[in-house]
Amino acid sequence: MASSLRVAWRNPTRRLEPDSAILPGMARKPRIAIVGAGKVGGTLAVSLRRAGYSIDAIVARPGGASLRHASRLARQVGSRAVTSGARIKADVIWLCVPDGEIASAAQSLALLIHQQPIIALHSSGLLSSDQLDALRRTGANVASVHPLMSFVPGSRPSLAGVPFAMEGDAAAVRMGKCIVKDLRGEPFLIRKKDKAAYHAWATFASPLLTALLATTERVAVAAGMQARIARGRMMPIVSQTVVNYATLGAPASFSGPFARGDVKTIRQHLQALRRVPATYEVYVASAKAALQFLPTKNRKAMAQVLKD
Repeated sequence: MASSLRVAWRNPTRRLEPDSAILPGMARKPRIAIVGAGKVGGTLAVSLRRAGYSIDAIVARPGGASLRHASRLARQVGSRAVTSGARIKADVIWLCVPDGEIASAAQSLALLIHQQPIIALHSSGLLSSDQLDALRRTGANVASVHPLMSFVPGSRPSLAGVPFAMEGDAAAVRMGKCIVKDLRGEPFLIRKKDKAAYHAWATFASPLLTALLATTERVAVAAGMQARIARGRMMPIVSQTVVNYATLGAPASFSGPFARGDVKTIRQHLQALRRVPATYEVYVASAKAALQFLPTKNRKAMAQVLKD
């Protein structure tokens, strides 16, 4: 992937937008190239276009599904799909590829970029901006900018109000903050050494929450319901629990047999769940977390019944 940086230098014969404080002489909204047309790249490209950004290119692997996805996305955002080695004219390159491909993609770009004042970002929640060291050595400013949001096929969430964790070179972080604010997101800084814990937090907040809901659904099936019907029936209580947590915090949202200290009920739950594979272990682990982090009564007796 080659990059030819387009910079709007001062020209007294034409009117430009206010200069950027990040890269002197560059128009306020830079041209952006998205590397990767997957779930994150697709959402970012559409959101950036709606926020008034010009998407120079959607970069994909040659041939196959990757290029087809890139072509479809490019049509949606008024851009073009290109493959590795194509000429792109961007001020910002945003890598939205799987974690294991970030460093190699940066290395490929670095072979074609020489001392140009570009900004390079990647969207990994786990990995730091050091994955872009190959570009940094060419003179690029780099950062990791991760949206704290779930991206799945068939859903393209709004980025308004979404927190974006970022760290890296000062100029790249400043650019990232400007872009995120234009997306109506909420940028915040994170230290490199905290990214693994940050990503674990994000994993608890979405994938493992989904796993808990899947476990809950399995228990409903054991109670004689169809899974599809169970999902619909449990949504009111799930939704209200999330609303309570958001508005009141965890302690004030906690209810049920653990909050009451009802050992007899918990023992009956455990007996029933022994017949449903895996759900027993999830219940016990969640119950132990409740005893540790939430207001419970009869704590000692409940801890003992979880050991039995």
